[in-house]
Amino acid sequence: MPLHTQKDPSDRELLERSRQGDEEAVERLLTKYKPLVLHLTRARFLIGGDRDDLVQEGMIGLLKAIRDYDPARESRFQTFAALCIDRQMLRAIEASNREKNRPLNDSLRLSGELPVYSAEEEGASPEMTFIDRELKAARLEKLSGKLSALEREVLSGYLDGLSLREIAYKIGKPPKTVDNAFQRIRRKCRNLQDA
Repeated sequence: MPLHTQKDPSDRELLERSRQGDEEAVERLLTKYKPLVLHLTRARFLIGGDRDDLVQEGMIGLLKAIRDYDPARESRFQTFAALCIDRQMLRAIEASNREKNRPLNDSLRLSGELPVYSAEEEGASPEMTFIDRELKAARLEKLSGKLSALEREVLSGYLDGLSLREIAYKIGKPPKTVDNAFQRIRRKCRNLQDA
């Protein structure tokens, strides 16, 4: 007696079930097309983020594809999904490159003890402003001793107000190298704060 195996539902069937509110159908589509998301993230880079951030954006694009796919059109779901995933990742990359996001993308926490505000900006007394500056200088000096020559160059450019891309151009290194150095600086800052 032959074993009867249940045939996997097609994309069309899963999409139809997902439109009717079947969460399992959505999960099956997400699982089936996650390798496509992973493949498309390999060619992208998100400043200030990591690969997981791009994967998350790609999965959002995949969810939008599941929601918006029109079977009446003559394109396959896989083609439509790839387009939606790619567009979502490009939007995230463009948003991360916008100047208005620069403080978030380039932020560097020197210590957990740093105040949320700057004494200079809050109109504090000259004494508090001086103490604030001295604390920051001491933390920078301590950090600087832990950095490589490249990391010191990157930190110096950052403190001069340059973007990571501008720093890369200035020191003649690829943006990815500068971003990696910046991430190491951030890690060393966290390690100093935990010590």
